Amino acid sequence: MNTILSDEDRLKYQDPSTIRTILTTTKTIAIVGLSPKSERPSHFVGSYLNSEGYRVIPVNPAATEIFGEKAYPDLLSIPFPIDMVDVFRKPEDCLEIAQQAVQIGAKTLWLQLRVVNLEAARIASQAGLNVIMDRCVKIEHGRYNGSLHWVGMNTEIISARRSQRYF
Repeated sequence: MNTILSDEDRLKYQDPSTIRTILTTTKTIAIVGLSPKSERPSHFVGSYLNSEGYRVIPVNPAATEIFGEKAYPDLLSIPFPIDMVDVFRKPEDCLEIAQQAVQIGAKTLWLQLRVVNLEAARIASQAGLNVIMDRCVKIEHGRYNGSLHWVGMNTEIISARRSQRYF
């Protein structure tokens, strides 16, 4: 898939085995920038993840509740553990988000498509977080659970066999 990362950074921040491990071990996902508007990409992704069994926690200071979950103004306000922080914000907003993800003890910082901030990735990586950058968690989930090909997306997995579900 297209990316704006260098080949070296792509290997580091888009590793398929790391992505599969994250998707199979994650239970709770805080989506920073989750919109209550159903036409927004963040809402679509959050709805999908919710339907796939993940607990989706909205992080949006302008919202009170999304998907039946209380919305929080920032990561530091969430009173329980978070496995993944999924970011739908501008790249320049990611430094503070990465710092907060480290503070709350998240396991993964996931920056969505076209959200690239190498400094934020460095901060999270140095603190021991997994970092995925310039990838969509919904697309990656569909790629590895065998459902993405039905909507005509290029999964980058070439085989004549029916795809294997990883989770």
